[in-house]
Amino acid sequence: MITKIDPTVNSEYKSGLACGLCCTKLHGFGVMLGKTEILRDLSLHIHCGELTALIGPNGAGKSTLLKAILGEVAHSGTMTFLDIAGAKARTPRIGYVPQRLDFDAGSPTSVLDLWAASTCRRPVWLGAEKKLRAYARSKLAAFNADHLIENKLGSLSGGELQRVLLTLALEPVPDLLLMDEPVSGIDPRGIELFYQMISDLRQQYDMSIILVSHDLGLVSRYSDRIIFLNRTFYVVGTPGEVFSNPTVIQTFGRISTEAGKIL
Repeated sequence: MITKIDPTVNSEYKSGLACGLCCTKLHGFGVMLGKTEILRDLSLHIHCGELTALIGPNGAGKSTLLKAILGEVAHSGTMTFLDIAGAKARTPRIGYVPQRLDFDAGSPTSVLDLWAASTCRRPVWLGAEKKLRAYARSKLAAFNADHLIENKLGSLSGGELQRVLLTLALEPVPDLLLMDEPVSGIDPRGIELFYQMISDLRQQYDMSIILVSHDLGLVSRYSDRIIFLNRTFYVVGTPGEVFSNPTVIQTFGRISTEAGKIL
């Protein structure tokens, strides 16, 4: 299928003009898995301070795109980060929150152990220094997770674990935060709170966020922009623009961007 972009919502990406603010630019991204083409000639500007939701049917290539951005999957095209003056281009600093963390639920590994293993070179079995413990607790406190610091990973709920992983993804604060269905396994009330937290986060740190999600109602309420991806077909725009696209309607039905409900 030929890559298609709705020209009414994507003129800025095709123009090649600088956005005027710091942003991550993907240009000509493509991914081949074996002989199968997953992505073709994908070009985007991901602006700082904006939450971009990545939606699409199962098997559409959403997680593949995140892995390509992370460098875990070979791809064609380029990725650069422009600072607020638009003068310096470099590879963006990326934070990542996976859909799940694979670990032995019976392991004695604690939240503090995970933090220490992820942020310092000191062997975990030597124990965490007081300075590191205090620093980790202060960072976890920003997401109401400081009380979990001594808890074993296997004892955490889905929402608690995601808050811990989010804290780690922000150490140090990235230019671009990628989140692959981060609310998987979280109860409905927790999902709403998580979206509110992410919405506040992008404004607090003025960072770019790309969030893979199937929660279309919440996506329509909290996202600044949406990318609808179905392998080599994609549409980019505001929630109202994307959810009024005929192909998106055919895929998901009609979404009320005001009430955040499927009609």
